[in-house]
Amino acid sequence: MKLIKEQAQQVEVITEAEEGGRKSYFIEGIFMQADKPNKNRRKYVFESLNREVDRYRREYIDENRAFGELGHPDTPTINYPLVSHMIKVLRAEGRDFYGKAKILGGPTGTPNGKIVECLLSEGAKLGVSTRGLGTVIQGSDGISLVQDDFQLATAADIVADPSAPDAFVRGIMESREWVFVDGRYMSEDIEVARKAIVAAPSRRLNETCVRLFADFMRRL
Repeated sequence: MKLIKEQAQQVEVITEAEEGGRKSYFIEGIFMQADKPNKNRRKYVFESLNREVDRYRREYIDENRAFGELGHPDTPTINYPLVSHMIKVLRAEGRDFYGKAKILGGPTGTPNGKIVECLLSEGAKLGVSTRGLGTVIQGSDGISLVQDDFQLATAADIVADPSAPDAFVRGIMESREWVFVDGRYMSEDIEVARKAIVAAPSRRLNETCVRLFADFMRRL
């Protein structure tokens, strides 16, 4: 299964007053969309995505353990020392999935939550990126269809550059295969390309690199 990440549009920032006058920061907006190609040229079928969102809501949001991280994590599991927020809401609105997350800032917050809170207090524009595991099948139109085995790892990681051209970084992360072994996901690094380059005669090195790069691009 591949690590699949999708960046949503810029999210809105809201504040809510707590007891004692302290403000809590939240981000909200459309976290995921179905039945239409996204900017990564991938498409999710609403029924299967809605089913996975229901599972994520029952097993994580309702149990107060739906977390996200700050940055671009490259694993399908949550690294708790890097958590910055807790996802509180994820629901379907038409073919879109609206989400809301509380920033874990303040005196008792996490280190990354405090960083995000500081950024928001200074007016920084942040975005969210979903992260999950699944397989995709590329159609004749160049659009990749995400299959029913998609598993949501988090509905929102926080990114400070939602519109940045990160296709190459994303491709590197997604070029790995992930398998479930002994209760956790393990990365199977693909050694084929490295071995092919080492074994290639010098006169065919450029041709080999071009072929491997083309293969890599087909996996994006």
